[in-house]
Amino acid sequence: MDEILEILEKDARTTPKEIAKMTGKKESVVKQKILEYEKKGIILKYRAVLNEEAIKDKNFNEVRALIEVSISPERGVGFDKVAERIYSFSEVKSCYLLSGGYDLLLIVTGKNINCVGNFVAEKLSTIDHVRGTQTHFILKKYKQSGDIFYTRKKDKRLAISL
Repeated sequence: MDEILEILEKDARTTPKEIAKMTGKKESVVKQKILEYEKKGIILKYRAVLNEEAIKDKNFNEVRALIEVSISPERGVGFDKVAERIYSFSEVKSCYLLSGGYDLLLIVTGKNINCVGNFVAEKLSTIDHVRGTQTHFILKKYKQSGDIFYTRKKDKRLAISL
């Protein structure tokens, strides 16, 4: 991967001037490359990575779940048409085609466990070609996309030796 993309992937707030210093390229070249990546759809958007556990807002209590979905491919279009129908739901934040025992992996959010359960029961499982699902609720996030969210709290007890 291009070093400009690697830098932006790690921290999208890195300025073209900083990237130029890091790569030894001219700032104007870096700016032009970034514009090209945006136009070609290589860079889709810039986003903040949030630590949801650190947000103390009572209204921000989303439940996240990983849902494995077994589907039968649709004749002539394979998995794509079914996946498109599934990922169009607002509850679905990510959708991946997998190898192995299940065909799709979804990352789904809801206000509570019941909302996620209703999504599975009323929306997901009623879609033609969906043969089965397995839902896993995310209890704690330690690391995502290379960013560590969990740090061990220091033990405040005094060390005593005899």
